[in-house]
Amino acid sequence: MSETRVFIRNLELLVRIGVHGHEQGMPQPVRINVSLWTQTGADTDRLENAVDYETVTQKIRAIVAAGHINLAETLAERIASACLEDKRVKRTQVRVEKLHAIQGAEAAGVEIERSA
Repeated sequence: MSETRVFIRNLELLVRIGVHGHEQGMPQPVRINVSLWTQTGADTDRLENAVDYETVTQKIRAIVAAGHINLAETLAERIASACLEDKRVKRTQVRVEKLHAIQGAEAAGVEIERSA
């Protein structure tokens, strides 16, 4: 057995997120990065033996579509929990960046790492 890292890099979505008055009711651009570490065997040329990043992306989109989230930390935790639902995923790292949170900065956000 060896370890495999599956990733989604720079997924940009409009998210209803934030606690400040100017963030309420207005979606804002958020960049999401996810890494998933799995244990894989020799037969890795079949989708059912791999963690499907399209399925992970669909879960992220569903979390975002579910409604307003106050904190980037909460969004990151929900994404991490969804990733760890797949028992093949042993560890996940999630980065959530609000792209217009701070004037003059490219982004501000949070990065978490969780294990099964």
